[in-house]
Amino acid sequence: MHLVQGILHTSSSRPPDEQVVIAAERRQFLKRRWRGLAEDGTEFGFDLENRLTDGCVVFQSADKDYIVRQVPEPVYELPLESPAQAALIAWKVGNLHLPAQILEHSIRVLHDDAMTQLIEREGWSHTVPKVIFTPMKAMAHA
Repeated sequence: MHLVQGILHTSSSRPPDEQVVIAAERRQFLKRRWRGLAEDGTEFGFDLENRLTDGCVVFQSADKDYIVRQVPEPVYELPLESPAQAALIAWKVGNLHLPAQILEHSIRVLHDDAMTQLIEREGWSHTVPKVIFTPMKAMAHA
C-alpha cells in the first residue's frame, strides 16, 4: 500500500493510457484519512493535510500517473428563469441546508428526500443528471 499525504500535481500531463484512476465519491474528498483502490488493484492510504481535487496526481511510477477522479452522482438541477424565481428557489433550498452548486442558469442540489418533497410541493421543473457535483463550501458564522 502506498501512503499519500498530498497532491503531487493538479493534473496529469501523461496520455490517458498512462493514467490510472482511483475513483472517489464526493464525500471522500472531504475526509482527511481514507483508503482507496486504483483500477489496476494498487492500494492507497490517504493521510492528507489538504483536500484533494478531481483529476489530481497523487502518486507516480516510472510509467504511470495515479489520479483521483470524483464519481458522478445524481443531483436535482433546477433551471433559473428569472431573478425572482432564483431568489425563491435559493431561499427555500437554503432552508433545507442542503449542498448546492450555483450555475449560470440553474442550481444543482443534492439528491435528497427533503428536496424531492420540496420540488413536488412547489411543482418546479427539474432534471436529474448524473454529474460531478461540486457544491459551494459553506462557512458558518462568516
